[in-house]
Amino acid sequence: LLAQPIRRRTIFLGQYLGIASSLSLSLVLGLGIPFFIYGVSQSAEFWNFALLLITGAFLTFIFVGLAINIALANENKIKGFSYAILLWLFLAVMYDGIFMILLITFRDYPLDRFALIASVLNPIDLSRILILLKLDIAALLGYTGAIFQKFFGSNLGVLISFGALSVWTLIPALNLLRLADKKDF
Repeated sequence: LLAQPIRRRTIFLGQYLGIASSLSLSLVLGLGIPFFIYGVSQSAEFWNFALLLITGAFLTFIFVGLAINIALANENKIKGFSYAILLWLFLAVMYDGIFMILLITFRDYPLDRFALIASVLNPIDLSRILILLKLDIAALLGYTGAIFQKFFGSNLGVLISFGALSVWTLIPALNLLRLADKKDF
């Protein structure tokens, strides 16, 4: 493809959109078809299920973008694979542990804004919180659940959450375009 008279950024953006779209479509269809057959469209939980599909699609686009960025930035495949696993491990597991340690350590201080900002900085946490709040089980989150319910439960909070997920989607895509222009094979 790179030998054709097509710009590199077009090729890499096409690969990104192709991979992310097909994975998102498989998620939506793989979850959507069984649930629609089961009758979720007539259920009161339809919008909660739609939120699950939307956040899942956002996470797919985010992590495909991050993965392609890692692949473009590293010539060594093993190094790139290690970075991808480390990024996933950090965002899925270690970030929550660090977040909890900070909340426990500084529990005597007002941590409302810190908790909100820290959750927006991790797309997995942001998606998880959105889904938990729509399921009305925010009490499981403890003290921070009340803060999250107050902020993310409002329309403004949902808009800010989707805005943050959009930014998380755009930053890797724009960086992909930047890396594609600099990449020389």
